[in-house]
Order: sequence, then structure tokens, then C-alpha cells
Amino acid sequence: MATSADNLVAFGQRHVTAGIGRLTEAVMTKGEGSYVSFGDGRRMLDFSCGIGVTNLGHCHPKVSKAAADQCMNLVHGQCSIAFTLPYLRLIEKLLPMMPDPSLDSFYFWNSGSEAIEASLKMARTFTGRQNIICMQGGYHGRTYGAMAVTKSKTVYSEGFFPLMPGVFSTPFPYWHQFGLPSNTSEEELVRLSLYQLELVLKQQSAPKDTAAIIIEPVLGEGGYVAAPSAFLGGVRKICDQHGILLIVDEVQTGFGRTGKLFNIEYSGVRPDIMTMAKGLANGFPMSCIVSRKNLTDKLKPGSMGGTYAGNPVACAAAVAVADVFKEEKVLDNVSARSQELLASLNSLRQVPEVGPVIADIRGTGLMAAVEFASPSYPSGDPALNPSAPKALAARVAKRCMEKGLLILTTSIYEVIRFIPPLNISQADLKKGCEIFAESVKEVVREG
Repeated sequence: MATSADNLVAFGQRHVTAGIGRLTEAVMTKGEGSYVSFGDGRRMLDFSCGIGVTNLGHCHPKVSKAAADQCMNLVHGQCSIAFTLPYLRLIEKLLPMMPDPSLDSFYFWNSGSEAIEASLKMARTFTGRQNIICMQGGYHGRTYGAMAVTKSKTVYSEGFFPLMPGVFSTPFPYWHQFGLPSNTSEEELVRLSLYQLELVLKQQSAPKDTAAIIIEPVLGEGGYVAAPSAFLGGVRKICDQHGILLIVDEVQTGFGRTGKLFNIEYSGVRPDIMTMAKGLANGFPMSCIVSRKNLTDKLKPGSMGGTYAGNPVACAAAVAVADVFKEEKVLDNVSARSQELLASLNSLRQVPEVGPVIADIRGTGLMAAVEFASPSYPSGDPALNPSAPKALAARVAKRCMEKGLLILTTSIYEVIRFIPPLNISQADLKKGCEIFAESVKEVVREG
């Protein structure tokens, strides 16, 4: 096999399926804390965390040691054969972390998409109904059920129809979706969104046919947009009125990303089913579906399962993650670094040449976004700005990479998202913010 960095990249380009997109044509060789290294010698500050996965930084020593130790005891136990100790220990750790005490029945799987698939199966079984209402701009995965309830970009489903039937979408309280200015009041966006949801239930999916409403409390691939508490409360009320289950997708927002263990805690809304993944095991393949035992007792044994579901090594890593959150006071760091991140972004907006091309700055905890104006938006879009440089988000992200910062875009809009490690140091956060600011100024000047 090829050994040089260039030859390895060429080998990958020939033999890795074209359906996988990459931010950079390089081979990642090492991750350590807030940094990643590549085969070509580059070492980069990582504000992507593997798309919100390595919340405790790459190769956290306690998490990696827990996994390594478990490898010497039991690597694969199979959940349909017997309980494993790490599986049960993980439930023990998660129970007091849940946003509502009613969430007491757990099932572990491997990926966020699989967790969504399980939640959809459960919702249909628990209610005896078929239809699912999802949010415009929502992202839930790329397997068939998850893809059907994903409405953030057509690239995820283009060419794969017909998808799972019985899916209906409704607007999320995001100003873009209503063609309104970015300073539109939260109250107005909530009012319009709940009105549209009521219309869906009257015009498209009758309540007696609707099993669940699925929602990300913060849109991920839809642009890093937080759902107002009033909207989540209104959805909960509608669900209660009609016997509809509320599925809260915390795959990206869970495990401290937004400053609380789970974002839904900000609203106090109770999920009927909640999904988790990404930060749960800090890079080991692991997802979780939690619900109420009085609901999950309706499932027939054998209706859930999977060869690698609840893998002991991944469970051991997740147990260590829960311990680290307490021992290292991770949420305290998120609170401090969040204030610094948002202050830096807002100060950038005050730069005369930059301010006019920033349409919005938003964020909770260490899940933040900068949205740029664009000359390419459709006529009538509130962020349309004919004088703004084209493709700002992608160009800024590329420039950041050239300067040593790994950062991602998101959504169909010109949005850059910030997902640094939750335990990032003050110095590294400042370094990343400075690189971002320099990159924005340079690209704006280039036009």
C-alpha cells in the first residue's frame, strides 16, 4: 500500500465511495485535545470536533483508558444474548442526568441515524398511528426513515425516492423560513410557526393519524438556530391535546454542547422520546434512545436489537464521559468560553467593512453560528445583499484552514458553525476566534 501522504490521498480518492464528501483531501493521523494532525505535516486547531462528537477533545485520557481497559475484558457481548456490565453502568450514570425523571428506559445503538430509526419505530408502535411531523430545516440522518424526516438539504435525499411515507413538514421559527428580517421578534416567529403546525394537523395529517412530532431543539444542518422555549412549550401542548408523542433529537445538542447537559432543559419541556449520540461516547460509535418504561413495555422482545448495539467498549467510554463531566466541571468551562466566543463574534460585527455582510450571529453554549448575507439568494430573501461577496461561508472556512483552523459551514445559507471542544482552553478559543476574524476581513476585502 502507498505510504506517502500524497499517495495515500490518491489511494483514498480511487477506492473510497464518491458519496462521501470531505472538507479536505488529506489523511488525519492524530488527535490530541483541541488539535488534529495530518499526514502532510499540518497541525490544526479543531473547531469541528468531528461534527460535534469529540466534546471532551480528541483522545481524552480517561475516556481512552476506559475503552482500552474494557478491550481486555469484553469487546463484544451482543445485547440480545445477555446484559453487559458497561451497558448497565451507563444507564446508572445517565438516569440522574436525564432532563425529566420520566425518561427511565434506555436502548443503545451505534449512530444518530439508527437512534432516529428506533424512535420512529417506537412512536408508531406506542400510538398505533403512522404519520410523523418534522421540521423544515431539520436534520436527523441519512438512513431511510431518518432521511425522510430530514428537510435541511436536498442532497441527503436526492435520487433516493420514494422515501418512507407518512411524513409531513412544518416551519421552524427561523426568520428565513418566513421571509422575514433577522430582527423579527421571537413572539412573532413562534406565533407563525405554531399556526402553521395547527394547519398541518387540519389539512395534511389528522391528529388521530399522527404518531409523533420530531424536533431538534437547535437546528443543526438547518443553520444552528435555537427553538424558542415558547415554541417548544406550544408543541408540547399540541402533543398533549392530541395524544401525539414528542421526539426530541439531542444527537448534536446533547452532552453539554449548549451549556446544559441537554438543550431541552432550557425550556423545561418533557420529551416522550429523546435521542442522543455524538458526544455521548466522545468518538466511540454509540447512540441512545430513552423513553418511559410504561411506553417501552409495549415493545415485543426482538423488535429492537442490532449486532453491535450497546457495544461494551463504547459503553465503557460513555461511562467515563459522564464521570469527566462532573470531575472536570465541563459545563462551567462551556459557560465561560461561550461568553468569550459570542463577544468575539459580536466585536467582529462592529468592524465597518464586515458589519454589513453579517446577517446574524447566534448561539447557545459552544454551539454558535455566524450567518453572512449573500448576493445569490432568491429575490425577497431578507439576507439578500447584492454587494456582499459570493460564497462567503465556504471561502472563509477555506481561509481558516489555510491559517490552521478547522471549521465547518452548515445549511443552505451562508453559515459558519462553531463547535469547539467543550473543555477548550481560553487561549485556544482566543486563537481560533482571531484566525476566524482575520479570515473574514481578508475575504470581505477580496470581494
